[in-house]
Amino acid sequence: MAELVENEIEVVVPSFKQATQYYSDECTVKKFDKSRFIYDKDKDVYTCPEGKTLSYQGINNTKKCYLYGGGSQCCKCRHFGVCTKSERRGRRIVRYFNQGFRDEMASHYDKPASKKIYRKRKQNAELPFGHIKRNLNSGHFLLRGLDGVRAEMSLLATCFNMVRLINIFGVSVLIARLKTA
Repeated sequence: MAELVENEIEVVVPSFKQATQYYSDECTVKKFDKSRFIYDKDKDVYTCPEGKTLSYQGINNTKKCYLYGGGSQCCKCRHFGVCTKSERRGRRIVRYFNQGFRDEMASHYDKPASKKIYRKRKQNAELPFGHIKRNLNSGHFLLRGLDGVRAEMSLLATCFNMVRLINIFGVSVLIARLKTA
């Protein structure tokens, strides 16, 4: 993020929850949603809406996250069964290694100017992918491996761009311009 700020590049990326709320009318946050749990950076713990502490339990390297849990105290809580049903672990919260960056990006997206930029991006950037998926019937890649996928995506992007140029200039003007280039 520091490199982006240094180069004066504004990045607008919604979190998964923000992106899905954009399409959904349901914006209500449930009582025991992760966003209702407060993280204390100094103590490295989460506090639940009922004031109970979820302490650090370990690292999950496959998901690149820290795990926090309430343990047996959750079983005694009056909201057991609603917040969590795990008698052994209690409520668990996942905190990604880059959670600070994720939170910063989410708060940046909430600004009205950022939402305006994102709406414009959806109009401009989503069109090619929608066209490739629907009109070119390429909802999935046929080749396997990163090199194959890159090659296939390059062909699809080239096809999209050529059709776009033909629609903008027409075939004869495009050929004339390509000859002079």
